[in-house]
Amino acid sequence: MTLSRRHFLQLAALPFVPRSAGAQERYPTRPVRLLVGYPAGGPADIVARLTAQWLSERLGQQVVVENRVGAASNLATEAVVRSPPDGYTLLYVTVSNAVNATLYEKLTFDINRDLVPIASISSSPGVMEVNPSFPARTVPEFIAYAKANPGKINVASAGPGSAPHLYAELFRMTTGINLVQVHYRGSGPALPDLIEGRVHAMFDPIASSIGHIRAGRLRPLAVTTATRLDVLPDGPTVGEFVPGYEASGWYGIAAPRNTPAEIVDRLNREINAALADPGMKARYAELGTAVMPSSPAQFAKLLADDTEKWGKVIRSANIKAE
Repeated sequence: MTLSRRHFLQLAALPFVPRSAGAQERYPTRPVRLLVGYPAGGPADIVARLTAQWLSERLGQQVVVENRVGAASNLATEAVVRSPPDGYTLLYVTVSNAVNATLYEKLTFDINRDLVPIASISSSPGVMEVNPSFPARTVPEFIAYAKANPGKINVASAGPGSAPHLYAELFRMTTGINLVQVHYRGSGPALPDLIEGRVHAMFDPIASSIGHIRAGRLRPLAVTTATRLDVLPDGPTVGEFVPGYEASGWYGIAAPRNTPAEIVDRLNREINAALADPGMKARYAELGTAVMPSSPAQFAKLLADDTEKWGKVIRSANIKAE
């Protein structure tokens, strides 16, 4: 078919639409990778896979979880930061990413500069707990006992810079008491020693401790979140006795810097739809987490705020990565 000169000029006058814009409208046209910096089977990984399954169904393309373990999730983060900003390589972000910004001195990236936060998924509350033989039954009693016995309370940690370590350090800083940190390689190895009484206390993510609490093997004193939790309805918050204390983990998803806003908004809508779905909310709750919907801007603020908050704790306690 031949075009008349006038028809050709009419076509030429149409606005030019870049191919990338069309690709964004059709996104995704192939599988999406979600890099998770933690081993398969752990609480963080399970939340990631649950979210990936939902996104696969909503996007019409497989969202494949890839466990890129190493350096406290820094390997996965670096891989995503170096990936094309096209929405096909995403990062499963946790509060550890905010912690690592200060804990590791020679990172090749800046998470608040090099990532685009898409959406938070859920929060991971912590619990201040003791061995049942410990004399304190409340937070005020714990503080009083610690002041009367300085340097004699051993607190289990999941390793330098871990959530249990930082939560305990924040508690120490805000109360002025003296606690002895005993480091383990994760909550799993620490809990048996706490149950056996070889250490006295721990600030642990509630997901890994709730079974022991319900069985009476551990005594909860308070939750670390700003508000009380349904999973421990009779448990107060630490902040009710220590003004300003709040410590929570969280999970979310981010993309490389310069990922198109249309893709970020699409993923944000689909993730928030999961968090509003009653069935999905129940499944997140079973994993010991509470849904935490957000806009990209709200999630970016959370990431920046926690980077600053935990940076202060790390510098004050002179915590170094191992």
